Formats: sequence, C-alpha cells, structure tokens
Amino acid sequence: MNTSSRFPNPFPPPFAHAWGDDAFGLWAEIRLEISNGESVVQNFRWIEPGTFWMGSPFDEPERFESEGPRHEVTISQGFWLADSACTQALWQAVMDNNPSRFKDDPQQPVEQISWHNVQAFLQRLQERLQSLLPGCQVDLPSEAEWEYACRAGTTTPFSFGSNINPQQVNYNGNFPYSGDEKGEYRAKTVPVKSLPANPWGLYEMHGNVYEWCKDGQRTYDEHTQIDPLGPMTGDDLPRVFRGGAWFDLARRARSAYRIAFRPDYAYYLVGFRFCLRSIQPGQAG
Repeated sequence: MNTSSRFPNPFPPPFAHAWGDDAFGLWAEIRLEISNGESVVQNFRWIEPGTFWMGSPFDEPERFESEGPRHEVTISQGFWLADSACTQALWQAVMDNNPSRFKDDPQQPVEQISWHNVQAFLQRLQERLQSLLPGCQVDLPSEAEWEYACRAGTTTPFSFGSNINPQQVNYNGNFPYSGDEKGEYRAKTVPVKSLPANPWGLYEMHGNVYEWCKDGQRTYDEHTQIDPLGPMTGDDLPRVFRGGAWFDLARRARSAYRIAFRPDYAYYLVGFRFCLRSIQPGQAG
C-alpha cells in the first residue's frame, strides 16, 4: 500500500460513529438505528491506493484461462470497504425483508439476492445516510478493487498463502485445493467474522458467499491498467461475482477466480459487500 495515502481526506470520515487504527490499518463504523432502539453496525477498512498483480500466473494450480494473462493494475483512489459481507441484520434494517435461505443467525451473510436487488439496497442506504455521507457514494467495488482488497498485498493463490483449510475458509472440504487433504464441509454459511481476516482486516473474502462486483467481466491482456472497469451498460449485462462459497470447490475461492452471471440471478451462494467512495474531485476517500 502507498504510505502517502495512509490517511484518507477527511479523517475521521463524516459517516463514522467510531474509528481507529489497529494492526490491520484504519477502520471506521456506521451504526443504523432500528425501530426498537437498537442499532446495526457495519465496520469498514480503509483501502489505500496502490498497485498489484491481477489475475493468476500460468503456473498456478487449477487456474482458469480467463484469469490471465496476469497484469499490473493500479487502484488510484482509496475507498472504505466493508470488512464483511452484508449481514442479514443489516439487509433487514434497510430493506425490511430477508430473502436468505440460511437464517440461523442474523449475522450470517444475506444471500439469494440479485445484482439488481443489491442496487436497490445501495440506493436506499444512500438515502438513509444522506446527512452522514456528503460527497460520498455507497457502491459496490469493481472487480479490480475487489481482487486488490482480497489479495491484501499477496501474490499467492489465497491471501492465506498457497493453500487453505476449513478453519480459514468456509468451502466444500470434500474438494480441497491442489491435492490437499479433505476437510470439514459445513453445508451452509457461517456468521460473518467467524473465520480469520486477511492481512488488511477483511473477513471471508474467500468462501462463505460469492460477492457481487460493480462491473461486468472484461477480457484481460498484458497491458498495465489504471482503475480498470468491465462493461457497465445494459440492465441484462452479466456482472461479476467473486470469492467462492460454502458449497464450492476450494479452487473457486482463489483470489484470481472470476465468474459472471446475469444481474437478475439470485441464489443461496451469492451475497455482497459494499464500499463507500468519495465523489469529490481531488479527494482520496
């Protein structure tokens, strides 16, 4: 990460009910009041601008062709990224419904939501937080921003290293990565923050639920990119989701794995995490 942009402008951010600096970096939180006097909290991590290698190298085990060629990408503007997938509790507080299949705990990620459903959530949350978010947009991360945050400075198949286990990631342990031993298969989502965070303090970027991204799937080439975006126009344009899921093979939880579906696709493998980004000229976040 670029140390010259370690602190966003402004800091603390105007939306924050609390903020701080810990071993992972800068954090801030939003609290949404709900009708019974309680509140729902979402924590965010400040993702500094920086440059990384996007995609997988040709010798990465079990890679897919669409992940290459690996190329250098610069994320030029910092942003605040939710440190977890959106929970059912937060979705319920904003949307007044819960479409999820797995409802054992309100801290499980919301799922069975389409990309279009997520856009409605983002718009409603933007309206609700209007006074706290001057010059700030509630948004999804782009595919490039998502992978940048998932990798958290690493170049290995996973942010945890060359392999994973079910104590780190919620995936189908019957299908381990690269010939490793089989492990636990939970057959459902787990509450967010149940498993270890990546080096930037982001939880369950691998596994649990896939996460919708802002853009469609672009074709990679070897050229250096700055803030690349896939296709953005068209209500029926397939949108990317990333990260793997509780049901899926370990190979699909890798940092580079990518897939796209129609934006009306809603399934119990797919959720999202959102970000807050500056829309003011010249601001870092």
